[in-house]
Amino acid sequence: MVEHTQPETPSFLQQRRAGILLHISSLPSPGVTGELGGDAYRFVDFLTSSGMTIWQMLPVGPTMAEGSPYQTNSVHAGNPQFISLEPVMEKGWLKEYPLEEEALSEEGKQFALSLSWEGFKEYAGEQDRQALERFVATNHYWLEDYALFRALQGELGGCWWLWPEGLRTRQPQALAEARARLSDALEYIEYEQFLFFSQWARLKEYANGKGVLLFGDMPIFVAHDSAEVWAHPEDFYLDENGLPTVVAGVPPDYFSETGQRWGNPLYRWDRLEAEGFKFWVDRMHTQMRIFDIIRIDHFRGLEAYWEIPATEETAVNGRWVKAPGEALFDTLYSEFDSLPLVAEDLGIITPEVEALRRAYGLPGMKILQFAFSGGPQNPYLPFNHSHDSVVYTGTHDNDTTLGWYTSLDDGTRQYVDNFLGRSKEPMPWPLIRCALVSHAQMAIIPLQDALGLDGRHRMNTPGTTEGNWRWRFDWADMDPELASRLHSRVSMYGRDVRG
Repeated sequence: MVEHTQPETPSFLQQRRAGILLHISSLPSPGVTGELGGDAYRFVDFLTSSGMTIWQMLPVGPTMAEGSPYQTNSVHAGNPQFISLEPVMEKGWLKEYPLEEEALSEEGKQFALSLSWEGFKEYAGEQDRQALERFVATNHYWLEDYALFRALQGELGGCWWLWPEGLRTRQPQALAEARARLSDALEYIEYEQFLFFSQWARLKEYANGKGVLLFGDMPIFVAHDSAEVWAHPEDFYLDENGLPTVVAGVPPDYFSETGQRWGNPLYRWDRLEAEGFKFWVDRMHTQMRIFDIIRIDHFRGLEAYWEIPATEETAVNGRWVKAPGEALFDTLYSEFDSLPLVAEDLGIITPEVEALRRAYGLPGMKILQFAFSGGPQNPYLPFNHSHDSVVYTGTHDNDTTLGWYTSLDDGTRQYVDNFLGRSKEPMPWPLIRCALVSHAQMAIIPLQDALGLDGRHRMNTPGTTEGNWRWRFDWADMDPELASRLHSRVSMYGRDVRG
């Protein structure tokens, strides 16, 4: 393992902090999903009033039909549905559109963006045109493949492995003909990403100016039907037809008796390593432009991953396969001066996984909903938390704390009550206090818990495909005193870094 320059304590953990977990999609907005408009800025103001200095969210890439932010068709691109039409209208590129409609559909948003592209070509000033050109040039390393992938999706439909052979196997003549044929669509898709990244940069600048850091999430695996797998099939375990021979997942655990079969194609790590891990270096460059802190989802898969034969319907009959985590991190730390990373170290964590995390000074995660079984040695109990940790009441994969608490059996609920001191405050506030008082330098509270919502408002139920990723809050649900209530507790437990 080579020497690297990462400080023992990452800069974002040098002070006690607190934050809120809320995905962009869960913001209020005129359409069917949250977006990077006025409500995002209002939420930053809420965080500031609450004494919070972290806004944690889920991956922000373009989602597929089921809406999971962990299955996207690009590891670099932003979700066009998050683009706000209001700034586009203010620029004069979109003259009229019914933003006040509560049910602005995905198709309606896409149509409006396409209209704005025509407006851009007609009305944009030289400064904006040059900004678009700079964006395309700067992001060429991923944008060219992504734009062509999206344009071909629009033309042909279906998954890339079902396309005509010349396009499926990326024969140069077929690609050149497609680029010529789809040149208008390619320019529009580049413009669409320009809008996303421009709006994101403005939001990040606003949040950082208020002392709020954006904390993002980076899944380690890639969706099969994605620009990256299509563009670099040799880097994945695929057969001659482009189909995976083995897929990713996790063995049976707390969330599922049959494990989770995610279905992502697995990396050919030998090829990635021979290429100097360029895939990961490029990916990290993009993510560090978007976020101030990055959580590596399923970190343990960088030490060893669960390999499932593609013919298996569940994850039960898989096996652990070693991954070159040390070589990967040595490469990343030689490329970047510092890496603001957090390891999602949940699930089956071996001494080898723990050693990998500690070798690179990466904070781990502590989930309080997992703390109340197994006695005082349970690592999720607050007195067992280490300084280099991020503590959560629960995550996007957990039930809300109120839903979790009400579903406990009587004995466990009594144990939780006794441990938390039988607070006069109703749940989830005792568990929120428990998180804030923890030794962990960073405490994150899902907004559902801050709002005291029950299990009907959970974000995701692992192992299921229906009804997930759709939760959104409404400003009318927010108690006017919530910000001051949170701020008093953040200050009481030494997590208000602004004093």
